[in-house]
Amino acid sequence: MIQIGNFFFKYRNQLFIVLYLLLFLPSPPLFEEDHFGRKFYWIPIVLGLVVTFSGQLIRGATIGLAYIVRGGKDKKVYADGLVTEGIFSHVRNPLYVGNILMLLGVGILANSLYFVAIVMPVFLFIYQCIVLAEEHFLRGKFGEGFTEYTNHVNRWIPNFAGISKTFSSMNFKWKRWLIKEYNTQFIWLSGIALILLFKYPHFTHDDANLRNILAIMSVLVFAVYYFSIRYMKKSKKWTE
Repeated sequence: MIQIGNFFFKYRNQLFIVLYLLLFLPSPPLFEEDHFGRKFYWIPIVLGLVVTFSGQLIRGATIGLAYIVRGGKDKKVYADGLVTEGIFSHVRNPLYVGNILMLLGVGILANSLYFVAIVMPVFLFIYQCIVLAEEHFLRGKFGEGFTEYTNHVNRWIPNFAGISKTFSSMNFKWKRWLIKEYNTQFIWLSGIALILLFKYPHFTHDDANLRNILAIMSVLVFAVYYFSIRYMKKSKKWTE
């Protein structure tokens, strides 16, 4: 599994995009209208949005408080230091937990049985392999320090005890959050908008022209956000 993790580590950023595109494949519904009545569509919408926004909140809190540099070196697992503060004091892989919730949430939002039942388990397996590869590296580099950390902090299940103390004892760096997340947020928010418009014709009263106009406008709005943050980053007007 470590070898599998090392392989997928090289392509982990592209993996998120590929899996996101799978949301739009035809699939039987996760929530059948016959089982939930005419108003059934609110179930996947509300549940999906709660789950996916929870994932983004976890990622945002992680990056804003104590961001960890695990970008790799030469497409291999690498870390400059062992970060155990911020959200990392509550779960060892908060960014991955956030990604899982974000993808699961949009899968529920898309009401896609195949995505939730097939794609998500594959995604979880790949992430488990990546994490095992990262932990193998960290254990070899930081030794007892990393082992002690793993003895007190869960790999996947967050422990929210003391979360308020974590936030009150640290400064939230919102610029770093936006600089690090604007690309992910553009893809994520555009996907949510397109899912809502194309999967739920109720919002546009089955008006295809209105749906298309709203879809284009939504993507343009998020594109303005994307290029605004990108400009602030590239021009050095905002720094991490």
